Amino acid sequence: MEQHTRRERPLPSPAHQIETDDRTALVCKPRTKGGNSDLPSAGFNVINSIIGSGIIGLPYSMKQAGFPLGILLLVGVAYITDYSIILLIKGGNLSSTNSYQELVNKSYGFIGYLILSTLQFLYPFIAMISYNIIAGDTLTKVFQTIPGVGPDNLLTYRQVIILCITIIFTLPMSLYRDIAKLAKVSFISLILTTVILVIVMIRTTTLGPLVPKTESAWIFAKSNAIQAIGVMSFAFVCHHNSFLIYGSLEEPTLSNWSRITHVSVSLALFISVLFAVCGYVTFTGYTEGDIFENYCRDDDLATFGRFCYGVTIILTFPIECFVTREVIANVFFSGTLTTILHVAVTVIVVAVATSISLVYDCLGIVLELNGILSATPLVFIIPTACYLKLSEERWNHSDNLISGLILTVGVLVMTVGFVMTILHPQECSHGKEMFYCFPHNASLYNSTLPPF
Repeated sequence: MEQHTRRERPLPSPAHQIETDDRTALVCKPRTKGGNSDLPSAGFNVINSIIGSGIIGLPYSMKQAGFPLGILLLVGVAYITDYSIILLIKGGNLSSTNSYQELVNKSYGFIGYLILSTLQFLYPFIAMISYNIIAGDTLTKVFQTIPGVGPDNLLTYRQVIILCITIIFTLPMSLYRDIAKLAKVSFISLILTTVILVIVMIRTTTLGPLVPKTESAWIFAKSNAIQAIGVMSFAFVCHHNSFLIYGSLEEPTLSNWSRITHVSVSLALFISVLFAVCGYVTFTGYTEGDIFENYCRDDDLATFGRFCYGVTIILTFPIECFVTREVIANVFFSGTLTTILHVAVTVIVVAVATSISLVYDCLGIVLELNGILSATPLVFIIPTACYLKLSEERWNHSDNLISGLILTVGVLVMTVGFVMTILHPQECSHGKEMFYCFPHNASLYNSTLPPF
């Protein structure tokens, strides 16, 4: 094979180099001292970061966009996610930086750094709030089905459930310093997500025929397609912890990261499309922002799905906390936290997120705005803008052209999506029992399967 002349650039850590051949392809040599994650472990963390609370809203995004167009948009968002995650690491290599904040600071100075830090903090922080709210709502419905648990039982109060979950599970897991320690947790979360998917698929065949299809259920496109992209972006964004996971690799090279990204995003897309299709086909125009709000309270199989989903988002919570803590450390403490500060910052962040989730139980419009105003810049705009600023390629190079296109689409989605969200906000239907769940229908779906 012909050997090309290569020039080297230093990376942030010793003995880690980027080789650029005459075709300007980036190839990373492994660091002499990497992290503790092998490729599967890092992949589980990426998938777990993507498949969080946002996946529950994907059937609703089909309702917003129109079913056929919704599927196409979901595939498009997944492709952009895959491309921009790799682009982030390329930008880090070009600028000799090893965090999202450092990359933006190197590209656009202190103002860009502050904007990115704000977005990078807000997205996972609001996600943490949504995780608490969903865990409280879903698990209270699970406990209500236990014999002997009456309406006045403490287990039926969402505030009690949220506090117990925080103290027993999410806070202790969030205190870990090494994100690689969460790999097994991420694997368990992925297994539970698969179980949830199977439950949604089963109910498509057993409950779907009992729910009347709405008018225009299969129309190609609807006017709220831009808002749907925001919901999809919220579901797929994992850029805020990409550098964390990349740095945890035993051999952090661009080729390893590309393999992890392609496999992880592809698997996340497969799960997301199945979930979105099955959820929407079951309820069509009646689909809620939280798909489990569509299932009847006395549906035993759906109750088990609620339990699995509650556990899943509990296991995802610590990954988001890692990111919020890193942003605070980089902005206020020069990137390093002592043990005392590490504990203090973690407790404060978790406590504030928990406090908000205790007093507010309807985050529909907040999550939609989070997708438009936080997730869209993190996925579409900032990675491509940084790469275009740092790239030494000709303007017509494929990476530059694709980056420019994604950047333009991101600005359009962010602007139009914000206006549409304000003009047509998502309704909050928290706790509403659907019309097909009344007693004359209730026995039909449970009779289709033996008790789970």
